[in-house]
Amino acid sequence: MVVKIVPYEKGNPPGKLADAELHFTDGVLEGLKLIGFSVWERRSGSGRNVTFPARQYSVNGERRSFALLRPVVDATSQDRVRDLILQAYAEHEEALATAS
Repeated sequence: MVVKIVPYEKGNPPGKLADAELHFTDGVLEGLKLIGFSVWERRSGSGRNVTFPARQYSVNGERRSFALLRPVVDATSQDRVRDLILQAYAEHEEALATAS
């Protein structure tokens, strides 16, 4: 699997830094990609966060979201994906810094 970082340069919403895609390079998902991940600057300004693909829906006028990527058993299994995306974003930033 390869993480592709797509820089977000529109400036709105504030704090959004990039979108991320998971490109599968082996197995039954080879040739497919999973989209919907985003890298955000934390509101407190210290660090970054990753949001996962979700579908929004309404219940009695209240907006909610349904996570599309869910753990089967271990609730911390999403942390591995989050860390992988944050690492890929850090490498992307580093490559931009050395190129300029």
